[in-house]
Amino acid sequence: MFEILKIQTIRTLLISFFVFTSPLVLAQSSPIKLMVGFPAGGGTDAIARILAEKLSYFLGVPVTVENRAGNGGQIAAQALKIAPPDGTVLFLSHDHTISILPIINKNSGYDPKKDFVPVAGFASFANGFALSGNFLNKSLDEFLQSVRIQQQGKASVGVPATQSVPELLVKSLAKQFELDLIAIPYKGSAPMIADMVSNQMNSGVASVPDFIKFQKAGMLHMVAVMGTSRQAILPDTPTFAELGIKGFEDLSYYGIFAPKGTPTATIDRFSLALKNVLELPQIQQKLSALGLTIEYMTSDTLSQRESIYSKNWAQIIARMGVTAQ
Repeated sequence: MFEILKIQTIRTLLISFFVFTSPLVLAQSSPIKLMVGFPAGGGTDAIARILAEKLSYFLGVPVTVENRAGNGGQIAAQALKIAPPDGTVLFLSHDHTISILPIINKNSGYDPKKDFVPVAGFASFANGFALSGNFLNKSLDEFLQSVRIQQQGKASVGVPATQSVPELLVKSLAKQFELDLIAIPYKGSAPMIADMVSNQMNSGVASVPDFIKFQKAGMLHMVAVMGTSRQAILPDTPTFAELGIKGFEDLSYYGIFAPKGTPTATIDRFSLALKNVLELPQIQQKLSALGLTIEYMTSDTLSQRESIYSKNWAQIIARMGVTAQ
């Protein structure tokens, strides 16, 4: 009898050990703060909130979204740099803050390769050019011809942030078509699109996730997207390459980052939780509806993707003659 009880006790202890060391149970019981570098109401904010709810379920702790908007995500990135490396503070970001700003801003206040560690990637997406809903032009060519003929070659184009891929795209269009296109930076896509739908700004460049619900509602019209092929959610919208505008084939990425020094085990647990979230049909449907291509990446894969992406853009930026400031 004693031996049976002893075996049962050992079995109970082993089960408890495996339950509480499961990859989906976070090492600490503290809530997780998922920072976003852009205002509430924008595409990145919407994506973060979709993921946060299910991450809470798989991790067993609350995951809340905190908007640290400003300077194209720099404020959030600077906050991540000084956050405790214990898995309680993470940063959901796309390529702009991680790959582009460090190339063209000498005073960003952080170095992603030294200050952050990739946790996992979860999607790629395209940036695109859009016109406000009541604008008579229905294609990028019509817009450019209108600027040349009717506006004496000068026009303003909204972008979500300064020193961003959208701003670089505007500058590239200006150079290629010999027009005075002025990129007007906003503090995120939400205020920019608000101006577009209220006809305060006739054109803008941002991500498909930022634009898509307004496109569907007929409040604006996307006329070109980045990438090597058309977006599934926008089958009638041509790529820039189709229109003869080269150099914008590389799609942007979304990833989650932690402060340098965060334990590998903590990163692996969060990465696995994110993988489980991305496998849920309802999450796939929601993210696809926003114009994302779901693409789970481990920490190492995201690191490699970022490295290749930043090298490509460093070459593009150099060819455009843009110098770091």
